[in-house]
Amino acid sequence: MSDVTPNAAELDGLPSKELYERAMDLAKERRDVGFLWELLRAIPAAAAATGEVDRAEFNLFHGLSLLEEFTHAGEGEVGEALRPMYIAYITEHSNGT
Repeated sequence: MSDVTPNAAELDGLPSKELYERAMDLAKERRDVGFLWELLRAIPAAAAATGEVDRAEFNLFHGLSLLEEFTHAGEGEVGEALRPMYIAYITEHSNGT
C-alpha cells in the first residue's frame, strides 16, 4: 500500500471492482476481520437497496450463498451500492493507522 492516503473524491472515480479489491487488500494487510464481517453484514442490505429483495432475504438465511456474494461484492449493482463503504474504509485506514 502507498503511504499517501487517497481522498474520497479520488476514490469515487474508480470502478467498484477496484474499490472492492483495494479495500480487501487493505483489510488483509491489516488483518481486519471486523471489516470483513461488516462487509458480510452489508451485502444483504446492498442487494435489497438495488431492488433484489428476494436475493437479500435468501442471503440472510443461507450462509454459503452469502459467502459467494462476498467474493463478488465489487461487481454489479451490489458493488455499486457498497462503494461508500469501500471508500470510507480506504480513506480511514490506508495511511497505516
